[in-house]
Amino acid sequence: MIELFRVNMVYPNGVVALKNITFTIERSEFVFMVGASGAGKSTLIRLLGREFLPTSGRIRVFGKDLTKMRRREIPLYRRSIGVVFQDFRLLNNRTVYDNVAFAMRVVGAPSREIRKRVPEVLAMVGLEKKAKRKPPELSGGEQQRVCLARAIVNQPSLIIADEPTGNLDPDTSMEIMELLETINIRGTTVIMATHDKQIVDAMKKRVIALEDGQVVRDEQRGAYSSYDI
Repeated sequence: MIELFRVNMVYPNGVVALKNITFTIERSEFVFMVGASGAGKSTLIRLLGREFLPTSGRIRVFGKDLTKMRRREIPLYRRSIGVVFQDFRLLNNRTVYDNVAFAMRVVGAPSREIRKRVPEVLAMVGLEKKAKRKPPELSGGEQQRVCLARAIVNQPSLIIADEPTGNLDPDTSMEIMELLETINIRGTTVIMATHDKQIVDAMKKRVIALEDGQVVRDEQRGAYSSYDI
């Protein structure tokens, strides 16, 4: 489903972010990307979101080569991806319902489909009773649940989560991880960048460890603890 082959990334200021990255992620896998700040995790996530192109190498997602993708094809590609951010990025002047519905409206979903799908997804993340609340009225964990609902409402094939538990307490973090695991079990591929050792060790999923822009470890059912940050 996802293939990176000899991917290098050098920013215009000369900073080398990635060096010769090669790996494959199969459909329905759950993969943690771990590493210290500056290791290259965020750059990889932005490349998968087609925010920019690598300096060299090949990136294929859903059978498409992102390095050869035309500009007009990018919006359609991004609709097949759900992104969960650490800082939520919610519309604070809109209700929970509207925040999730917005993700469907931007892809042109019919109103009838929105009215059916949004309550289903809010129920899945445990927020059906808070549909009329606005983000500032919610806890951090609840806001992250809204982000998850927004990310999955269009039934994407891939979820990319960038430090989604970074601002949450341990108990709430595990609740978010249980939701992500449920989404993964239903067939969605999940890639999550994180510094959270407790979560990685508990989940026992595949771990790709980065250091100085290079893959230094790639283990099935890996642990954070064997990677010394």
